[in-house]
Amino acid sequence: MVGELVGAASGVLAAPLLRAASARYAVPYGEPWRAPGAPGGPGLLPVGLVAAGTGAAVGAAARWPILLPLAWVAVFGVVLAFVDAAVNRLPDALTLPLFLGAALLLVLTEHQGAVLLRCLYAALALGACYGALALLAPMGFGDAKLAPTLGAVLGWYGWSTVLAGFWYGFVLAALWGGAQLLARRMKGGDAVPFGPCMLLGALLAVLLR
Repeated sequence: MVGELVGAASGVLAAPLLRAASARYAVPYGEPWRAPGAPGGPGLLPVGLVAAGTGAAVGAAARWPILLPLAWVAVFGVVLAFVDAAVNRLPDALTLPLFLGAALLLVLTEHQGAVLLRCLYAALALGACYGALALLAPMGFGDAKLAPTLGAVLGWYGWSTVLAGFWYGFVLAALWGGAQLLARRMKGGDAVPFGPCMLLGALLAVLLR
């Protein structure tokens, strides 16, 4: 219970910074980043609620040495989820430092070579799967750039968690898209922001492993 409380409190404290980052990067492709303090972007309350819930989940699920990589992904994941939900975009300015930071933290905190090798293979596997989907199906290349990070972190837990995170993302996307269609908030040809589903699917896989 202590981990959940600490995680939730950390999310609440980080909410203003996460909201500012979400507002800055939630712009359509080709437009400049939003200046600090400029109107637009998500409200502080929804960001705070998501950040607190994510922090509580990480606090409940994480243990050393995966704690720091998982927390790093959670921080960026909150921002990426709001950006993708707003503009259907996962910008390189977020996915690249997310990947580099997660890889560095995994290397610094995990000292078993076999585990690190599995994380590498999982990153390559998910990256290849989503890369193929981006080429052959209506999937964004931003999703393909997010996938290796999620694969690396899920790979720490094992291949069953990697597979679960992969499938949970698609199930959540189908459920969300169906709900939006029933509510007439989307049309049949509209794209479903897949980044939030990938992130939530990965988190569920960690929680339910």
